[in-house]
Amino acid sequence: MSISDINTYMNQVGRKARTASRALAAARTGQKNHALNSIADLLDARRETLMAENRKDLDAGRDKGLSEALLDRLELTSARIDAMIEGLRQIAALPDPIGGIFDMNYRPTGIQVGRMRVPLGVVGIIYESRPNVTADAAALCLKSGNATVLRGGSEAFHSNQAIAGAIQEGLEQAGLPGDAVQVVETTDREAVGAMITMPEYIDVIIPRGGKGLIERISRDARVPVIKHLDGICHVYVDDEADPQKAFDVCLNAKTQRYGTCNTLETLLVHDTIAEDFLPVMAKAYSEKGVELRGCDKTCAILGESCVPATEEDWDTEYLAPILSIRVVDSLDQAMDHIEEHSSRHTESIITENITKARRFLQEVDSSSVMVNASTRFADGFEYGLGAEIGISTDKFHARGPVGLEGLTSVKFIVLGDGHVRE
Repeated sequence: MSISDINTYMNQVGRKARTASRALAAARTGQKNHALNSIADLLDARRETLMAENRKDLDAGRDKGLSEALLDRLELTSARIDAMIEGLRQIAALPDPIGGIFDMNYRPTGIQVGRMRVPLGVVGIIYESRPNVTADAAALCLKSGNATVLRGGSEAFHSNQAIAGAIQEGLEQAGLPGDAVQVVETTDREAVGAMITMPEYIDVIIPRGGKGLIERISRDARVPVIKHLDGICHVYVDDEADPQKAFDVCLNAKTQRYGTCNTLETLLVHDTIAEDFLPVMAKAYSEKGVELRGCDKTCAILGESCVPATEEDWDTEYLAPILSIRVVDSLDQAMDHIEEHSSRHTESIITENITKARRFLQEVDSSSVMVNASTRFADGFEYGLGAEIGISTDKFHARGPVGLEGLTSVKFIVLGDGHVRE
């Protein structure tokens, strides 16, 4: 398509989404749940088709030389289809946030003032690689009463279109407009530029993908953006940590899955336990094929099993079996390092000292802060949100995993009985 054709097409998509958003905002909870369960049934019934379409994307991705981390994000296994289905059913079972009234109070004038939870309207989602985002995002937007325009990456085109077919059929089975969820049918990058400059049709943009994509959208968008740029997550092992808990958490946080934004990228260890703890961890990491990059103290302890870290390492989201390690002399030094190098995504402390744990929770300024738990839990599904549409490291509107409530706004409501202002 020419740029003119793409702009025309995207405006048509936007108009359809805006119209559908009005119908969706008025939809009954039962209708929305019916649609979600229908979509889940259709995905289950079309499992083989989904995996066949996904194989087309995987083959094309290998031909293009995509990294193993990207191919991992792209793959739709049977287990990941099960997770999509479970996410849809969990969202259907969650309370409907729309129309909820709260904070009702009588004013001295006799009026009642409160707030009502309402949809955002039309949510535009731009994402790369992971086709499960298509189902997760559509489900969350549907339950929260929002129409959505989804623009997946070209590398997942066949997978996304297959999932979109099930979504639109499920919507229609529930008597809802199929245009409530639209997957952009062109892989041309100009479609992204059109989406992020259509405030008359799209109320918020949520980008999910690489740092370059998110930086571009944040810079060029004329629509509000909910985002995080990268996930440089830390675990600090305190001198009062339980050694087994520390081992289990540090191994899981790094090796349970490499290509995710909540994977551990920098390990901080108190110097009084480093000589005992680090060799044990290094052996376990070596067995998993993890490359270690450490500060001078770390390299002195681990010798040839660790290479010197550069200043750039502390600011790098590897998304790969690479881990940077720094030995620190106190909780304060650990928090100073996090303050300087964290991307404000997720940090965890391993300690049995409740005072230190409380300080860490209060003073570390990230969207998720944990005690004695793996950073891999920083996920909407694990937090009981059913699924997440993304993770926000911003401080306005939504922060952390964005689930149903993060996709709503509020409006003030006033109840009177012929009241007039004097």
